Amino acid sequence: MDRNKFSAIAHRDHTFCNPISESKFNTVLNQTKLAPNDKAIDIGAGTSELLIRYIEKYNISATAIEMYDGAIETARNRANGRVSLDRIEFVNEDAKQVMNKYSTFEFRLGICIGSTHAIGDLAATLQALRKCVHPGGYILVGEGYWKKDPPTDYLQALGAQLEDLRTHHGNVKLGEELGLTPLYSVVASEDDWDAYEGLYASSIETYCYENPNDPDVDAMLTRIRSWRNIYLEWGRVTLGFGLYLFRN
Repeated sequence: MDRNKFSAIAHRDHTFCNPISESKFNTVLNQTKLAPNDKAIDIGAGTSELLIRYIEKYNISATAIEMYDGAIETARNRANGRVSLDRIEFVNEDAKQVMNKYSTFEFRLGICIGSTHAIGDLAATLQALRKCVHPGGYILVGEGYWKKDPPTDYLQALGAQLEDLRTHHGNVKLGEELGLTPLYSVVASEDDWDAYEGLYASSIETYCYENPNDPDVDAMLTRIRSWRNIYLEWGRVTLGFGLYLFRN
């Protein structure tokens, strides 16, 4: 079963592919004061909804780095009719291989929401964005955090280690340690998480019901039903997700 196929189906009805609510994203949009023709870069941009909204609001131009070409196709379809497509440059490459091209302070805003693994980790992502966002510009990241120490069984189910994430405070503090100024942070509530995870699971269930001849149906159902139980047993009370806005 292709991982990108599964993710695309699971997120097909999400506005944003993470548990932060639309109203919280709108607050962050208002917090980042941009001028027409400012530039933004998004690492692991996915379907680029956030970039599209920044272009709609501020008339900026943007660079979207995304490895999965299916996400770029969806992003183009979303942008069409809402913004001029020449406002977004889509870079269908591995962020680790191309970020060295963007190290001359050419951007006013650097973004990475839920994709810090594309560079390595949160610290590496913040450092990469610092190099391409000019002094006084904004860096916006979305990152997971531990609400409490995760049980061993949960870590095993995730294939993760305790050191993979920090606390909410730890994420903010890391930015400070790297020379950034924290401006604003907000986290997903339990309701936000339930809405995100509920839609994530129901999208897979609905797809499998409507496409019983897809050879991946059994694998997808096994995966989503296992994931739903993992979320309800451990994830809901253990894993958090926050947006962190810094000034470079």
